[in-house]
Amino acid sequence: MVINGEDTASGTALLIAASPAGKGCLIDATGVLPALAAVPPGILTGTAAATLVELADPTDPQTVLTRVRAVAAAPGPLTLYIAGQLHLDHKQHLIHLALARSTPATLRYTALPWHWLAGELALRRPGTTTVVTDLVAAPDAWQRLGSGGLVLGHGIRVYGRVVPPPPRRQIAEPAYLKALATAWRSGINPPLAQLHEQAAARSGSPDALFLAIDGMAGAAPAASAVQDPYPPERTPAPAPAASVPFAAGTGAAEEDPLPAILAAAHAGRHGEAASLAAMWEGWALRTHGADSVQATHWLEVRADLARLAGDAARSCELWMAAADARLARRQSPDDPAVVGAVDRAHHQWQELHDPRRCLELGPPLVALRLHVPGRRPGAIEALQHRLEQLNGTLPAAP
Repeated sequence: MVINGEDTASGTALLIAASPAGKGCLIDATGVLPALAAVPPGILTGTAAATLVELADPTDPQTVLTRVRAVAAAPGPLTLYIAGQLHLDHKQHLIHLALARSTPATLRYTALPWHWLAGELALRRPGTTTVVTDLVAAPDAWQRLGSGGLVLGHGIRVYGRVVPPPPRRQIAEPAYLKALATAWRSGINPPLAQLHEQAAARSGSPDALFLAIDGMAGAAPAASAVQDPYPPERTPAPAPAASVPFAAGTGAAEEDPLPAILAAAHAGRHGEAASLAAMWEGWALRTHGADSVQATHWLEVRADLARLAGDAARSCELWMAAADARLARRQSPDDPAVVGAVDRAHHQWQELHDPRRCLELGPPLVALRLHVPGRRPGAIEALQHRLEQLNGTLPAAP
């Protein structure tokens, strides 16, 4: 459903409500959508006019990512309302938002990695994005949140709550978001920080983790009852001023953020590392432009972080984007940096085990390989041969 306002001062609200079907369901996520959809869209965004988009029980993480990417690219304020449940991927130890077909065994392929969301939102102008959550965390994810928080990055306001799983055979209600909707529909519309306190009081439980984060000033509780999910040493630092010099195009000469980001990745905090790298890429884009050396550097950092997290498909996509960026700057196809980016994309593609993802990423990789053959003879032939084999293994479309 899309509702368009009439004023030119327009914002966007994206409502995502998802939970697995069957016994894996921990929260009645879509139960809040009618209440939120009944609120005037401008109230949801804090603007005179608004576009409201709903995603009810989506099944494909790539579809959700595409929709998030689209609304993140829209001008004006953006508010995301997310109701659902969080799980921890046991192989990569990453937080995921479960979707309708998610199961513990298929989480990596059927749920939305939280750092994907963080990465897309980090590219927006600071202070224009708000995320409002009503989430249940599975036991392993709940334990992880207790030590690492729910990272989204600098410049993003976050309000909401996360609760532990309900007793067995019970399903939680998105009581926090319902309390917000009830207040708005009754004509009450104070600042969101104040309304958050009221909703927290009405929907609280002894174990609830309430989020009240001003993304422009770090993490701060809105009331004494609100817990800060970011320990002081984990609060993302603001992006540097444009006057900070870069050394060899890799970071500030005296305050290079890369070592800390890589340390987080090697410690298994992949979501945090990806979010911070995306934040720095957003700063490079705003400060130096999309075709700058600095923006390409952070794109390549994100590609390598995806590799470290075991996300070969995402790493392949990002390495291809980095190669395209270098070629767009008129770097030669035999430039070592261009060849290296394509080689890394090719290697990550070979690491994929999902035939459909291989077939999705194969054609653009072939196009790159034809333009950047590299030093290893037979690379393009090997790539095309595997694609032919994969095409023969998939069942024909009905």
